[in-house]
Amino acid sequence: MYKRIIVKVGTKVLTTEEGKLDVAVLGRLVEQVVSVKNKGIEIMLITSGAMGAGRSLMTFKTTEKIAEKQVLAAIGQVKLMSIYSELFAKHNQLCAQVLATKEDFRDKIHYLNMKTCFENLLNSGVIPVVNENDVVATTELLFTDNDELAGLVASQINADAVIILTSVEGFLTGDPKDKNSKTIPEIDFNNIANYQKYISPDKTAFGRGGMLTKFNIAKKLTLQGIVVYFANGKRENVLTDLIAGKSIGTKFLPRGKSSAIKRRIAYSEGLSKGTVYVNKCAEDLLLSKTKIMSLLPVGVIEVEGDFDKGDIIEIVGENKKKLGFGIAEYSVVKAKKLIGVKKARPIIHYNHMFIGT
Repeated sequence: MYKRIIVKVGTKVLTTEEGKLDVAVLGRLVEQVVSVKNKGIEIMLITSGAMGAGRSLMTFKTTEKIAEKQVLAAIGQVKLMSIYSELFAKHNQLCAQVLATKEDFRDKIHYLNMKTCFENLLNSGVIPVVNENDVVATTELLFTDNDELAGLVASQINADAVIILTSVEGFLTGDPKDKNSKTIPEIDFNNIANYQKYISPDKTAFGRGGMLTKFNIAKKLTLQGIVVYFANGKRENVLTDLIAGKSIGTKFLPRGKSSAIKRRIAYSEGLSKGTVYVNKCAEDLLLSKTKIMSLLPVGVIEVEGDFDKGDIIEIVGENKKKLGFGIAEYSVVKAKKLIGVKKARPIIHYNHMFIGT
């Protein structure tokens, strides 16, 4: 049995065809979440639905633009959490609201503060209910969707499994509207590339992500040793049945567990606070399959950004090829002074590096 899981529920599961919040679905979800927790499993809920809740309170005459979506998210978040609080209270269970933006994952202090918050809530028996802070997030700091947020949180708290509840039965061999399409019951990490051809990039009407985003999230999580499930969130008892081991939806089988630092770095796309550019020799060494190398200042040809020691920075080759990410051992000021210097300690230690993105 898993010790700690993340459950992510998508926009289309939680809303009606008109894009408004479906309270009946929320009620069934909460009941199952509490049931899983009562089995001794620590559980966190990553939820969409704020704008859906907002649409039940007010409407706009024109197509929703960024300003209107911010209004809907702001008023809807209050209603959404009020409903969650009431539903959990019926089962004598406390929940807590946590709103996040990418900025919370970009530097070491924010990252550790959020991790500590989650750990304290779980240790206190409280169920964290996490959502993106759409109201204040700028375009460059928006998550692709809450699937990405679920992946980041799962890496952060070392979850054993992530269950993504969506509007289809799982990953299919064709178009969901095609009756001949079949659910793929299991995908092994070692053969994951063979299933890319089945993935559609389509997005839902009210969501930002799609199956392609979900597939890529699954690849990253399984690389870190985390089991991933995709299943129909509107299916009766879907969550409790999955935990009971029933074959539902699609299960992604992972490889072995990685370290906490490696997990953080693996999810660094869009979170880096700077860039180091390396010469061809350093690039070849970093990409070598037979050698394990730190990034030394002698191999660096340029440094950009505004980062401190402990922040995540991107590693780029001479031809602007993205090589990976790592945790900076220096601030940007010191890193620039050491460009090309021999016999200096690494800018990024190999234990704090992820190559191959």
